[in-house]
Amino acid sequence: MKTESIGERLYELDSQGFLLNHEQWDEDFAREMAAGAGIKGGLTDEHWDVIHFIRDFFAKEGKCPLIYEACRSKGLALHDLKKLFPSGYLRGACRLAGISYREGYVKYAYPRAASEKAPTARFGKAYEVDSLGFLNDASEWDDRFAVLQAHEMKIEGGLTGEHWKLIGFLRDYYNRNQVVPTVYEFCESNHLEIDELEKLFPGGYHRCAVKMAGLKAR
Repeated sequence: MKTESIGERLYELDSQGFLLNHEQWDEDFAREMAAGAGIKGGLTDEHWDVIHFIRDFFAKEGKCPLIYEACRSKGLALHDLKKLFPSGYLRGACRLAGISYREGYVKYAYPRAASEKAPTARFGKAYEVDSLGFLNDASEWDDRFAVLQAHEMKIEGGLTGEHWKLIGFLRDYYNRNQVVPTVYEFCESNHLEIDELEKLFPGGYHRCAVKMAGLKAR
């Protein structure tokens, strides 16, 4: 845990710079963190529109909206979102809104629980995952883990050659760079539009594709 001092307020952040308690959020937090998210010249009305959508969606639904939901609601294409939040949807828009992918699983964030190790035995092999089902050690990944995740996520028809190609891309990118690519890098490198990504991974980029590849957003 680390802290960020803005004016007279102190904000508690996790190691990735996300608020540990979404209730601590205010607009000053978003303004101060904007430069670190690659936004030059401050937040515009277009930025605030997306940020407040994420906050309002969470207040109503108890979870962080998927990138598909945010883009559809605001009439944005992926390149529009990239112009607004160059560091990524999760690492940019959601971080500035004080919401992280953890809120896609539970109503409130539980950072301690998310770091706990939870052994999960499946078909004779135990995969050590965190409380959200992400693989703790990327090197333990194998094809079977992806197949099991696809089954749990109800990927209709199972994994196709296109799924495997994209999972392989994620694994190769991570092995080279030790970081998960942003959704922009992922889509641009694989010539995917946002609607095509949704058809392949309806549960979201991080919560479905990245998770299936045995990785975590960092």
